[in-house]
Formats: sequence, C-alpha cells, structure tokens
Amino acid sequence: MPSRLPSVVIAGRPNVGKSTLFNRLTSSRRSIVTDEPGITRDRIYGKVTWEGRSFELVDTGGLVPDDKALIPREILRQAQVAIDSADLLVIVTDARAGLAPLDEELARLLRTSGKPLIIAANKVDDFKHESLTAPFYELGVPVFGVSAEHGFGVDVLLDYITEKLGIARGDSQEAGDDEALESAAPAKEDRPANAPVRIAIIGRPNVGKSTLLNQLAGEERSIVSPEPGTTRDTVDSTVIHGGKTYEFIDTAGIRRKGKTNLIAEKLSVIMARKSLERADVALLIVDASLGITSGDATISSYAAESGCSIIVVMNKWDLALEAARDMSEQVHARSSASHKIVAPVKSQRKHPESERARTLRALTDPALLMEEYERIVREKLKALAYAPVVFLSALTAGHADKLFPLIDKVAAARRHRITTGELNRWVSTVDLERGTSPTSRKIKIYYVTQASTSPPTFILFTNQDKRLHFSYERFLENRLRESFDFTGAPIRFLQRVKERDKNRFNRPRGRQKEKRR
Repeated sequence: MPSRLPSVVIAGRPNVGKSTLFNRLTSSRRSIVTDEPGITRDRIYGKVTWEGRSFELVDTGGLVPDDKALIPREILRQAQVAIDSADLLVIVTDARAGLAPLDEELARLLRTSGKPLIIAANKVDDFKHESLTAPFYELGVPVFGVSAEHGFGVDVLLDYITEKLGIARGDSQEAGDDEALESAAPAKEDRPANAPVRIAIIGRPNVGKSTLLNQLAGEERSIVSPEPGTTRDTVDSTVIHGGKTYEFIDTAGIRRKGKTNLIAEKLSVIMARKSLERADVALLIVDASLGITSGDATISSYAAESGCSIIVVMNKWDLALEAARDMSEQVHARSSASHKIVAPVKSQRKHPESERARTLRALTDPALLMEEYERIVREKLKALAYAPVVFLSALTAGHADKLFPLIDKVAAARRHRITTGELNRWVSTVDLERGTSPTSRKIKIYYVTQASTSPPTFILFTNQDKRLHFSYERFLENRLRESFDFTGAPIRFLQRVKERDKNRFNRPRGRQKEKRR
C-alpha cells in the first residue's frame, strides 16, 4: 500500500484569501473565489507538487470560534477534522488589514493542537509591502509574506513547507493517490480500466446529496443543514467499500439561472455541471416526498448530455411512506364517516383494477407504492428510460446498501465492448423496417462497429448521407439494449455513408462484350 501524503491545512478567518492561495498552490480552480465572505464551507482537498516533492493541501472554511450559528459551527467542526490529521497548519491573514483580534484567537486555538504552525500574510504584492508582515511576528511563529493572487512569495513558502515536512525529492511521487489534479484529469476514455469509479452526486438544492455522501463515506464529510444551498464547492471523497475504491463528488444544488442571485451560487452551478464531465456515473437525487419536478428533468438532461451513466435515486423514501400512511388514514376516516365503501370500478384497460383503486391500495402497500413511483419517474423522465431507479433514505440509511452493487453494475455496463461480428449478427436479426422514419428513402444498415466505450458509441454504415431521425435511433437503441447489457449508460450513434466499390468501374469489360455478341 502506498504511504499517505503529508497533509497541510489552510485555516484563517473569513475572506482573507484562503481559497485563492489553495488554487494557486494546487494550480487548479477547485475552490470558488469571490468577494463574498463565507463561500468555502466544506473541506476541499488538492495535491501540491513542488520540485518533485508532493503533499496534500486542505482548504477549510472561514473560522469564527465564538459564532454559535449552525453553518459557522459546522465549518469549525469540519476544519477540526482536517486539523486533527494535519502535519502542518498554515494560518492565512490579510496583511493590509493588519493583525486582527480573530487572527490572534485562531493562533491560540491552533497552538493547542500541537501541530507546527506558520503564518501566510496574504496581499503582499511585492518587496515594498513586506513591512506589512511585521505585526504578525507577535504571534511567535514563522511569517511569510505572499500574494495568492499574483504568486509573490509562494516559492519561498513552498520551500519552507517541503523542508519542514522532511519530504525527500522524488519520494512522494509514489505516495498517495495516483489521481492528478482536477485541471489535469484525464478524459473518461483515457482512464485505465482499474481506475476508481468517479460518481457525481447531483440534484436540486436540499434533496439530501450531502447526507447521502456522509452515509456512503461513513463519516460527516460534507456539512448538512436544513438551509438550501449549504454546499458551495464540489467536495471529493474517496470511499473504500468491499475492497473497492470509489471517488464521490458532492456538488452544489443546481437551480434555474433566474433563481441564482449571488455570484457564488452561479459559480457553484457551473462547477456542479463541470463535475459531470469528469464523472463516470451520476447519482440523480430526487426528493421522493415531493416527486419529480421540472428542475429534476432539467438536471437529468445535463447528465445525459455529459455522457455519464445515470442512476435515479429517490431519496427521503421514509417521508414518502409516512405521507402515504397519513393519506390512507384520511381516506379511511372519510369512508367510515360516510359509511361508503370504495370499490374497484370496471376499467377499460385490460387490468381489472381501476387506477383509483390501485392508487388507494398502493397507499398501504410499500411494494406497490414503489412500482407506482417508478412508473411516474419513467413518465416524467422519458429520456432516462435506461436509468435504474433506487429508493432509499439517506438519513436513516434505509436501502443505501443497494447503491454500491448498482454502481458496480452500471460502471461495468458503460465499459462493455461488443465485437463487430456480434454487432453485425445482431443487425441481421433486427427488423429494420419496423423503425419509423419520416424519410421516403428506405434505410439500409450495411454494418455496425463499436467505436469507443464510456459512453458506448457505435458507428452505423448506411445508405443515408443525412443523420437518422431521432425516432429511428431510439428504435435501434431499444433493440440494442434488449440484446446487450448497457444498464444506466447512454448510447451514442455516429453515422457514415458506405463508400461504393471504386474498383468496379475499372474492371475489364471483355465479358460484357462477349455477352452482347
């Protein structure tokens, strides 16, 4: 097993440039940076490599020890988890604002951890402003004047950190995870087959994304509160389950552009959508107590366009069951009061039970209620007919154990490759004339080959120079899924016109002349 990378934690009061310094050191844009204070809330992890020496860097939210509000209290608790496992602590301060009482309080608080401590006095743009660092020497720890925005003094800071941690040059190349930074992450198709599965957790605000991540990780990895929009940054977490490694990406709630007012919220939505580009599987979290909304449908289209495999997770299933029981009691009370018995009515459909009677029975039958919910999901999310649906409660961990086997199945399906021989045998068995298409010219598919996986992409060689109608592609996709397992994976079709045999015009015409004679 590779050894753990040394951990360096960035801490400080709100709005002093911690996230800007984190992005500078990790050469990425992992943390959201705006002028609004209190943007970072969860722990953000990154990898820093400096002259062949590497360490793990952790960005934390702005710390206000005496604030009793829920979010600041949770930020402090999240930071404490990172501090407990840190090898070095860096307090970021605002050199232009001077030494604030909160800086002194944080220094006293962090000293109690017994970890090495240094000061990074931010906003020192050049040598002329180094005198601004003088007040911070009162704290009795090494002080470094840096400019997180312009990069001044960052090299000196990195030299000190790597020497203080005793990282030998080149030793850390084999330590820790093999994953590169997000900005340099390889494309989905280029990732090795044994690489950990990346799972993006997406959905509307306040549907339980962070709660589910904490449940799967077995620890409180993301801050959870009743306030919508608690998560701002994308939070990466590595989870080992059953001897397998999974990389979960918790994203901010995606809402309509018209409802995002703060710059941080707009950036959060952008980063959430970008996280889909580097994920293999997307867990679309839906609030089962509210049902499918237009926002859920919009987010599902984002995931489908990105090429991710998709699993629809109906969260808060315990609340849905509770609401069904309450409704059943109300219906029973009204029936008893009026002394009327609700009897099934003859239906015009083949099923003898009416829709109303079936709905009433589903209120007291959890299995039937689940079937009815899934039918509604299929109707509302027609573009995700291939996506499996799972019902669970992230808060109570009900049915959460179903997710890992399903993730494995979906991840394997998106990497499934079919040989050209198998595909052409499949095409020969499909009645292509059953596919509807508005074109007057009869469609002929000469042969098919699979171009790539993740997502599965197929090239169709046909007699059409125009793209096939979407209804005909849907017909082919449905027939393909009936024969091969592509659970949860979107299927892409590319079309080529079969080239004519050019040699047939150069063949000797002797036989043709003989026939004429």
